[in-house]
Amino acid sequence: MPYLSLLIFIPVVAALVALAIPARYVRVFRWLTLGTNILQLIIFILLAVGYQPETGLQATEQKSWIALSLGNWGQLQANYLVAVDGLSFPLVGLSVVIMLIATISSWQVSKSRKGYFSLLLLLNGAIIGSFCALDFLLFYVFFEFMLLPMFFLIGIWGGPKREYASIKFFLYTLLGSIFILIVMVALYLSVQSPESSNVVHTFNVLHMQNAENLIPGSVLDAASSGTWRLWAFAILFIGFAIKLPAVPFHTWLPDAHVEAPTAISVILASLLLKIGGYGILRFVYPVFPDGAVYFSDWVAGVGVVSIIYGAFNALASKDLKRLIAYSSVSHMGFVLLGIASATTEGIAGAVYQMVSHGIISAMLFLIAGVLNDRTHDRLIENYSGLALKMKHYTAFVLIAFFASLGLPGFSGFIGEVLIFFGAFQSHSLNNLVPLWMPLVATLGLLLGAGYYLWTIQRMFFGPFATKTIYAELPDLSAREYSMLLPLAVLAFLFGILPQFLLNFINPFAENFTGLWFSLGLNANP
Repeated sequence: MPYLSLLIFIPVVAALVALAIPARYVRVFRWLTLGTNILQLIIFILLAVGYQPETGLQATEQKSWIALSLGNWGQLQANYLVAVDGLSFPLVGLSVVIMLIATISSWQVSKSRKGYFSLLLLLNGAIIGSFCALDFLLFYVFFEFMLLPMFFLIGIWGGPKREYASIKFFLYTLLGSIFILIVMVALYLSVQSPESSNVVHTFNVLHMQNAENLIPGSVLDAASSGTWRLWAFAILFIGFAIKLPAVPFHTWLPDAHVEAPTAISVILASLLLKIGGYGILRFVYPVFPDGAVYFSDWVAGVGVVSIIYGAFNALASKDLKRLIAYSSVSHMGFVLLGIASATTEGIAGAVYQMVSHGIISAMLFLIAGVLNDRTHDRLIENYSGLALKMKHYTAFVLIAFFASLGLPGFSGFIGEVLIFFGAFQSHSLNNLVPLWMPLVATLGLLLGAGYYLWTIQRMFFGPFATKTIYAELPDLSAREYSMLLPLAVLAFLFGILPQFLLNFINPFAENFTGLWFSLGLNANP
């Protein structure tokens, strides 16, 4: 059964159906979206039942998409090629769960439901397609297709400065897309398919990862174009670092989060940021391992700067959503540190951190949304003693905050510990990450505890706020429970039983680190 195609195109078809339904049937759109999400969850469970972690790429689907003769340039070949492995399978599962929760979070949207839920469905298909595509051109199409739904979802349904935030998001992401396009074209000119005796250019990522498929004398030929390959690595890395986002390419993120509706902030933090980390692991490092070695300390350095800079900005934030946004910048810095280590532990930790952060950041933005729905006020200083009035809400806040700061027993702890193991081990195994970098990065853990504990103390303990508008604050509704409880369970599950997730991730991490043997590095597979 074509599980992946169903996961990708069912929401696209549902969006087209929604567009054909008259706008006056306002209740139909949210139920259509919810039904689509539930169907996707069932399909993913069926895929998971037959998934064998040690096998590598699975559920592969390949169809000829573009075949075009270019005369003296050879032949252009692009395929509809999708599959999942230990990197993409957990992220596809995360996408299915988060999109379901985002739909529930959107239940009270009243403004132009037809347009909102149609865009949400289109965004759903584009995200899952990005995580599954193994043809670079196909990935680029899905990657670009995410831009428009996200632009309109922020620009139409966002806060007072929604136009500014949506345009800034669009321009930054478009700049990253241009960088990716430049390298994608260079790779197309430099790689030929091994399946043909003639020069058949290909966008197949698996072919791009094999140096034997590079055309001799081409722009990115490893034997004659070392400098160009380093430039290609840097340009492609920046393209995905903007999406991650890493400092100094992060400034679009806080504005987008602050102005976006709650459900869109959840999708942005949980899924769209992960496409940056996914792109680095799927395209940048495997295709340019020589560039990865050359720039390893720079990549790790960007990660460390993001960790510290994001944490300090979170500590100084007065807006709850802005605090959470900067904490995301800090936590995604750990992903870069793990990737730069090029060790099994570091790579596994980076993937684990992406999944864990997707779960926890969804909780955090939902928590901010619960409060904003009641008071339309996100300023931390305007709250006090919420634990006296909203006991159940406070319990979920404590779970989300402690999980995010990396308390043992939660998923955040596992990802960060693996990353630190890999970063410290890198110093002795392959010397890609200087020893001082993970030492400095530990400061991010201390700062994380600082801004979360300080927020808890200010907002939830002490005397109850005396402002009339906050005199009555109802606790969580059944709908809000249905969103927060599954995420809390997952944060506990992956914190107490990490092997449940690592069984899927480890084979990918081991194969990934095998790349470094071809470079003569003493890496541990």
